Amino acid sequence: MLKQFLDAKPLYYDKIDYTRMPRVYESIKHSLKIPKIIHIIGTNGKGTTGRFLATALHNNNLYVGHYTSPHILKFNERIWLNGAEVSDEILEEAHNKLQTLLHVEDSTALSYFEYTTLLAIVVYENCDYVIMEAGLGGENDATAVFDKRLTLVTPIAKDHEAFLGNTLKEIATTKLRAVQKIAILSEQEDEVYSVADSTCREYFKVDKLVNENDLKKIKLISKELKLVKYLEQNLALAISALNFLKISYEIADFKDARLFGRLSKIEKNITVDVGHNTLAASSIVSSLSGNKYIIIYNSYKDKDYKQILRILKPIILHVELIKVNNDRIESDKVMNEVLDNLDIKHTKFTEIKAEYMYLVFGSFSVVEAFLKEYNG
Repeated sequence: MLKQFLDAKPLYYDKIDYTRMPRVYESIKHSLKIPKIIHIIGTNGKGTTGRFLATALHNNNLYVGHYTSPHILKFNERIWLNGAEVSDEILEEAHNKLQTLLHVEDSTALSYFEYTTLLAIVVYENCDYVIMEAGLGGENDATAVFDKRLTLVTPIAKDHEAFLGNTLKEIATTKLRAVQKIAILSEQEDEVYSVADSTCREYFKVDKLVNENDLKKIKLISKELKLVKYLEQNLALAISALNFLKISYEIADFKDARLFGRLSKIEKNITVDVGHNTLAASSIVSSLSGNKYIIIYNSYKDKDYKQILRILKPIILHVELIKVNNDRIESDKVMNEVLDNLDIKHTKFTEIKAEYMYLVFGSFSVVEAFLKEYNG
């Protein structure tokens, strides 16, 4: 069973063997049918950009896969196939096939993400296009081993410094080295463009691939889907890819293209967002300014939660810390001290009150913990 197999693998690693995935892929690629892959790298917005693009391609009568991570409640969320999350039956069939291709030692050694990336490729073998989202990296990411037709680059910022580098230049270099042929870059810091100049063979900025008619359509799609500004930017990146591929689109092609967990309103007074870094916090404040929210929050130890909370402070009524069962989560003692030092009122999360507006934020794990508790 796939579930038991994956449950035996750690989700997170302190160190990663970057030679393993290329070696294992090289040993089985002759048995795999690789579709046309559009790779998405960057810090924030990969999931929504991918879902916009995948949905539009699917509505153009193409057979399309979208690989995204991590999931919130169910693993199937990671492997979207032609308009829906993949079924358990298809996953089991792909798992059994992959087990026949891999040596036992390799199957055991592959990380959770490495194995599921290969699993997705098996599921997607008959697709016309696959939108493949990188995990936390770029050149060494498990998704980087495949030949790509095009790479889309969402905004790059500081995150996962332990793996990617301590400066924006180092992080951008690590990510952009994943580009094989042509890249399309969303709006970036000047330093990122400088890295692209020296790293990418050829790249375009989004505004070179969208025209006035596209911008009008983006506004209409945004109104229909109730998109905030940063999601509009992700939509523009997806449309620039369609234009590059010379695939026409209509406004209706983006119906149901929202990806859950990205400023998703689940009740009139409850919004959830899986963001977990300073760039995400800044985007949220820009989108939600003018209102005050009770922030249901917690954070991993390796995140810059002090700066995140500092950025969020203008929209915070107070913070309610939610319990998350994960060894990577910062201790209550430290979080309470940080909130005290920032002069932000705080308490433990216990219930939702109808008279307040709530924002659930901090990571996929925080949103997962909230949804499980809120839904009983």
